Amino acid sequence: MAVASSPRRIPTWDLPLRLCHWLLVALVIDAWISNKFGDIRLRWHIWNGYAILTLLVFRIIWGFVGSTTARFTNFMTRWSVVVHYLKSTMHGDTPSYPGHNPAGGWSVAAMLFLLIILGVCGLFASDDIIASGPLNFLVNESMAGKLSTVHSMGFWLLLGLVALHLSGVFFYLLFKKDNLITPMITGNKYAREGHPEPPLRIQSSWLALPVLIGSALLVWLGIQVWKW
Repeated sequence: MAVASSPRRIPTWDLPLRLCHWLLVALVIDAWISNKFGDIRLRWHIWNGYAILTLLVFRIIWGFVGSTTARFTNFMTRWSVVVHYLKSTMHGDTPSYPGHNPAGGWSVAAMLFLLIILGVCGLFASDDIIASGPLNFLVNESMAGKLSTVHSMGFWLLLGLVALHLSGVFFYLLFKKDNLITPMITGNKYAREGHPEPPLRIQSSWLALPVLIGSALLVWLGIQVWKW
């Protein structure tokens, strides 16, 4: 009697990328909380912004030196590839990708790009009363108002992108029976029958430590240079 073999686990997401992903989620939530319920000078909100910018710099660098699935070259595809992928998915044939699928890859890139804009604008923003970003003194009142508006209104655009991203995740979970959440926690995907998985290179987590330290220094120095 033949015994059915269990699906083969494939290491897909490295630990630094997973930690960066979930920390960004937590920090974005905390950014809203610290803005609504923090002290009037928004000290915690500002430090929260520094942490988000540090993680964003880390994620950009990791997108070039990290594991296969973390690299931008792995998931930043041409739009024609995205359109073909979406058409295939709608017709019931879901192609298999080792990391982000083409649509998910652009969704992630869009959220990272928007977070960078929000973080940078926050450095110059002001509430016109008490609280202001650390580089607010570099811009005039009119420009500060515009950047503050982008910082504030852009958050709602970010929520829209997050909602779209989550819709895709739950669409795959409920209709395609493809769990995308668990692998971002465990780091492993399961091989799909009939879909050979290409070899993936998982980068050492130890490399992430100097990258993170360097990212924090870049953010700190970038702000200090303008203050000088």
